Amino acid sequence: MAGANPFAQFQKSFSLNGTTYKYFDLSSIDPNYSHLPYSIRVLLESAVRNCDNFYVLEKDVQNILAWSPNLKQGQNDVEVSFKPARVILQDFTGVPAVVDFAAMRDAVLKLGGDPEKINPICPADLVIDHSVQVDFTRSPDAVTKNENLEFERNKERFTFLKWGARAFNNMLIVPPGSGIVHQVNLEYLGRVVFEEGSGNTKLLYPDSVVGTDSHTPMINGLGVLGWGVGGIEAEAVMLGQSISMLLPEVVGYKLVGKLGPLVTSTDLVLTITKNLRQLGVVGKFVEFYGPGVAELSIADRATIGNMSPENGATVSFFPIDENTLAYLRQTNRSEEKIEVIRQYLKETGQLRDYNNVSQDPKYSQTLELDLSTVVTSVSGPKRPHDRVAVADMKGDFQSCLVNPVGFKGFAIPPETLSAAGQFQWDDGKSYTIRHGSVVIAAITSCTNTSNPSVMLGAGLLARKAVEKGLSVMPYIKTSLSPGSGVVTYYLQESGVIPYLEKLGFDIVGYGCMTCIGNSGPLDDNVVNTIEKNGLVCCGVLSGNRNFEGRIHPNTRANYLASPLLVIAYAIAGRVDIDFETEPLGVGPNGEKVFLRDIWPTRSEIQDVESKHVIPAMFKEVYGKITLGSEDWQKINVAESKLYPWNSDSTYIKHPPFFDGMTRELSPLKSIQNARCLLFLGDSVTTDHISPAGSIARNSPAARYLSERGLTPRDFNSYGSRRGNDAVMARGTFANIRLVNKLVSKTGPRTIHVPSNEEMDVFDCADRYREDGTPLVLIAGKDYGSGSSRDWAAKGPLLLGIKAVIAESYERIHRSNLVGMGIIPLQFLPGQNAETFNLNGREVFNITIPEIELKPGQKIQVEANGTVFDTIVRFDTEVDITYYKNGGILNYMIRKMFA
Repeated sequence: MAGANPFAQFQKSFSLNGTTYKYFDLSSIDPNYSHLPYSIRVLLESAVRNCDNFYVLEKDVQNILAWSPNLKQGQNDVEVSFKPARVILQDFTGVPAVVDFAAMRDAVLKLGGDPEKINPICPADLVIDHSVQVDFTRSPDAVTKNENLEFERNKERFTFLKWGARAFNNMLIVPPGSGIVHQVNLEYLGRVVFEEGSGNTKLLYPDSVVGTDSHTPMINGLGVLGWGVGGIEAEAVMLGQSISMLLPEVVGYKLVGKLGPLVTSTDLVLTITKNLRQLGVVGKFVEFYGPGVAELSIADRATIGNMSPENGATVSFFPIDENTLAYLRQTNRSEEKIEVIRQYLKETGQLRDYNNVSQDPKYSQTLELDLSTVVTSVSGPKRPHDRVAVADMKGDFQSCLVNPVGFKGFAIPPETLSAAGQFQWDDGKSYTIRHGSVVIAAITSCTNTSNPSVMLGAGLLARKAVEKGLSVMPYIKTSLSPGSGVVTYYLQESGVIPYLEKLGFDIVGYGCMTCIGNSGPLDDNVVNTIEKNGLVCCGVLSGNRNFEGRIHPNTRANYLASPLLVIAYAIAGRVDIDFETEPLGVGPNGEKVFLRDIWPTRSEIQDVESKHVIPAMFKEVYGKITLGSEDWQKINVAESKLYPWNSDSTYIKHPPFFDGMTRELSPLKSIQNARCLLFLGDSVTTDHISPAGSIARNSPAARYLSERGLTPRDFNSYGSRRGNDAVMARGTFANIRLVNKLVSKTGPRTIHVPSNEEMDVFDCADRYREDGTPLVLIAGKDYGSGSSRDWAAKGPLLLGIKAVIAESYERIHRSNLVGMGIIPLQFLPGQNAETFNLNGREVFNITIPEIELKPGQKIQVEANGTVFDTIVRFDTEVDITYYKNGGILNYMIRKMFA
């Protein structure tokens, strides 16, 4: 179990303003420290500070200290433990975490303990931002109407989360309508350096974070190391546990020069995204260095950090410099706090001077970008890293129309290239759309709405456009969804809101909207015209993802662009335009207006930003961040520390994870007379396993909801019902692309072997449950690859799966299986199901030692007389501890009584 910290002697201190601040002096442990990338130094500090030789081992510290540019993934992998300083959640993924914590309190009470001791150990912040949809646009009250609908659709979830905000300590919940999780994280929640303790003695350490949203890496622009994880890892961190990770390669990305006067940070991030995708940085850290970094604002850096999932990196990290500290001042962090941060960073060698070459660390590999070579760009039509220079956009789109179907092709037949359709609008006029017509133009997403330069730039462009007499066609669905109230504040103060509204860009809400698919419906006239004529119409958005079908079913082509270009393409009404030679429109006096006539320079934008983006705005907005809207304030919740579960609820349900739990550990038992629920092949992803997307009308989940009086229009999505285990269990393995060797067709079906009856996966599992039959799952290589999803482990547990036997596992999914009490077994090297002629119809017996269970030992499996060894993928003693307890949540409950 946990012991004393063997590195305690390396703790030092300094005094400032009457307070003694302690910290770990890493440079005194090993001289190699000064050569480590700054991002690796954060991992090292966490390992040193948290070393207890149980969760975090001395070996972890030594492995991180030994980080080398020669480290190569897949060749000399090194696994280490990491304890982030905090967790950040958004509402879709945060609800299951709060459900689990509420259920843990009930379990503790049943076992005779104090339920109020169940609280997040690690600070957790939950921002409600994924629920609002763009139903209403182009009116001053659009934001109110959309937020009213948001509350109508999600009141039950909001009530539950508001209860959680009051019931749990160390958990902050930011109400809906406040902003996007990543922007709130950047402007308010990010600490940069943590202070732990009270009184006149405090411990300092770097801020770091894991979050249940893939764009958590945005915070790396502030010098805070952070990335996205699945729900189980997040809950583990909230419970004070470490997470396991492979020590990464670190790619050094050198920036030199300056951006041109007409180039935006969006153009830069799209360029970097394409470059890194071409290089190949999946699973790696990217760390920026060079004098060009000093030319970028923190908002510019955050824009780059935000698109780490799109460029493939785990993080795009910017070490802290004086610009970072200036940003803290601008966003109303106190001078006293900033002084402490600066002193700590100096003492620990973590304050970066990008112009000082002697501070450059060693990297696994490097690449360089001259900022002056960046040109105005968009990305699309189907992927974030398919950058297109705006100068080439017309020709590129025309090529995409005729190219074979693919990421850059729609295969439009030559005879229909000139297809067009007309429709009548409410103004009585007739409008024509064709291939390339813009029907959605959205200034949205955490990527750009956090950046004053591009938001104010869009406002200035709008003002000039209106003054030139330009307008936007009324059928184009235009919207502006700021990332926080601060954005609205400085847009109002700078006087550009009326011009944005004149072009149709009214504020429609605060949250993750068009970019995540919450674009709302298009007008039926537009939809019918598109569908009748087979048109490739377009969405243009300032987001980070444009995968096919994500933005809207009727926008087959979607382009990521700066907020300025979103407005420009909206005015043009089409994407197949050459801005250099073709005018945006014609003014009232008949003069042609080109994009260059209304485009603001960086210096113009910076002048407005310096006047109107001030600390007082951040103080006012974030001073009342937890109050929420009137609707939020009107929600009445129970004051009880135990949640009053509603048995009729289809959104929030008490999970069965702790049913029958006792204080004492039960002896480990072998798995006897098990059946195979699914017999799968290679590369089964968490998307195949975890419930996602809409709920099909003929699915077990739909039947469950229908039985409770809901109609299909009220089914909502699996994401919105993550707090109901009954829905999620029924949606596990419900992917229509699932290939199960027990059945002949692709889809969520399997065979109940004793009866030889084919049925839905959940129904089959339920039949086995009624018979008391345990289940196993057989898979090939890389089982559980893809994004980490908590229900990819929770769901199989609820189906009754006790063990998975696979050729290999994705690292995090293996950990998640253990975290839920499922045993991961791995065929010996060179062996698989075919080696033993398994067909999935056998009866399986798995011998599990009651006492001497060790990491990596061989476990015997017997299937209809065939006996073979497997390797148990418990990789650490912690894994075994979790498994013996039935999972991490059960372990934490029993730990209270130890």
